[in-house]
Amino acid sequence: MSTDVQLDEKITQKIEKPSKYKVVFLNDETTPMEWVVSLLISVFKHSQASAEEITMTIHTEGSGIVGVYSYEIAEVKATEATTLSRNNGFPLLVKVEENG
Repeated sequence: MSTDVQLDEKITQKIEKPSKYKVVFLNDETTPMEWVVSLLISVFKHSQASAEEITMTIHTEGSGIVGVYSYEIAEVKATEATTLSRNNGFPLLVKVEENG
Protein backbone atom coordinates (compact mmCIF):
# COMPACT_ATOMS: atom_id res chain seq x y z
CA MET A 1 0.00 0.00 0.00
CA SER A 2 1.45 3.35 -0.99
CA THR A 3 0.37 6.73 0.17
CA ASP A 4 0.88 9.84 -1.92
CA VAL A 5 1.27 13.02 0.05
CA GLN A 6 0.88 16.39 -1.57
CA LEU A 7 1.93 19.52 0.18
CA ASP A 8 0.31 22.73 -0.86
CA GLU A 9 1.97 24.95 1.67
CA LYS A 10 4.66 27.29 0.56
CA ILE A 11 7.58 28.06 2.75
CA THR A 12 8.61 31.65 2.60
CA GLN A 13 11.67 33.11 4.14
CA LYS A 14 12.00 36.74 4.88
CA ILE A 15 15.62 37.73 4.78
CA GLU A 16 16.49 41.17 6.01
CA LYS A 17 19.76 42.88 5.39
CA PRO A 18 21.61 43.53 8.63
CA SER A 19 21.31 47.06 9.93
CA LYS A 20 24.12 49.47 9.27
CA TYR A 21 25.71 51.59 11.96
CA LYS A 22 27.40 54.95 11.66
CA VAL A 23 30.53 55.94 13.51
CA VAL A 24 30.29 59.56 14.65
CA PHE A 25 33.10 61.79 15.93
CA LEU A 26 32.13 64.58 18.33
CA ASN A 27 33.94 67.91 18.38
CA ASP A 28 35.90 68.94 21.44
CA GLU A 29 38.23 71.83 22.22
CA THR A 30 41.30 69.70 22.93
CA THR A 31 41.77 67.11 20.17
CA PRO A 32 43.81 68.67 17.33
CA MET A 33 42.29 68.66 13.86
CA GLU A 34 45.51 67.10 12.54
CA TRP A 35 44.93 64.12 14.85
CA VAL A 36 41.36 63.68 13.61
CA VAL A 37 42.57 63.80 9.99
CA SER A 38 45.22 61.16 10.74
CA LEU A 39 42.63 58.85 12.37
CA LEU A 40 40.28 59.23 9.42
CA ILE A 41 43.08 58.24 7.05
CA SER A 42 44.60 55.40 9.09
CA VAL A 43 41.56 53.80 10.75
CA PHE A 44 38.72 54.73 8.42
CA LYS A 45 40.71 54.70 5.13
CA HIS A 46 39.65 58.14 3.92
CA SER A 47 41.73 60.09 1.43
CA GLN A 48 43.52 63.22 2.65
CA ALA A 49 40.91 65.47 1.00
CA SER A 50 37.96 63.49 2.36
CA ALA A 51 39.49 63.39 5.86
CA GLU A 52 40.00 67.16 5.86
CA GLU A 53 36.44 67.78 4.67
CA ILE A 54 34.94 65.52 7.37
CA THR A 55 37.15 67.13 10.01
CA MET A 56 35.87 70.59 9.05
CA THR A 57 32.29 69.30 9.30
CA ILE A 58 33.01 67.95 12.79
CA HIS A 59 34.61 71.27 13.76
CA THR A 60 31.84 73.51 12.42
CA GLU A 61 28.76 71.37 13.12
CA GLY A 62 29.83 69.70 16.36
CA SER A 63 29.87 66.15 15.01
CA GLY A 64 30.33 64.22 11.80
CA ILE A 65 29.76 60.75 10.41
CA VAL A 66 33.11 59.17 9.61
CA GLY A 67 31.83 55.85 8.25
CA VAL A 68 28.87 53.46 7.99
CA TYR A 69 29.45 49.75 8.61
CA SER A 70 27.98 46.55 9.99
CA TYR A 71 27.68 46.72 13.79
CA GLU A 72 30.78 44.64 14.50
CA ILE A 73 33.02 46.65 12.18
CA ALA A 74 31.64 49.97 13.48
CA GLU A 75 32.37 48.89 17.06
CA VAL A 76 35.92 47.77 16.25
CA LYS A 77 36.74 50.99 14.38
CA ALA A 78 35.20 53.18 17.10
CA THR A 79 37.15 51.33 19.79
CA GLU A 80 40.37 51.58 17.81
CA ALA A 81 39.93 55.33 17.27
CA THR A 82 39.11 55.88 20.95
CA THR A 83 42.05 53.78 22.17
CA LEU A 84 44.54 55.50 19.86
CA SER A 85 43.23 58.89 20.96
CA ARG A 86 43.46 58.09 24.67
CA ASN A 87 46.95 56.61 24.25
CA ASN A 88 48.01 59.91 22.68
CA GLY A 89 46.33 62.04 25.35
CA PHE A 90 43.27 63.19 23.38
CA PRO A 91 39.68 63.09 24.71
CA LEU A 92 38.04 62.51 21.30
CA LEU A 93 34.52 61.14 21.76
CA VAL A 94 33.30 58.50 19.30
CA LYS A 95 29.74 57.17 19.09
CA VAL A 96 28.19 54.27 17.21
CA GLU A 97 24.55 54.84 16.18
CA GLU A 98 22.12 52.85 14.08
CA ASN A 99 21.93 54.33 10.62
CA GLY A 100 18.34 55.04 9.92
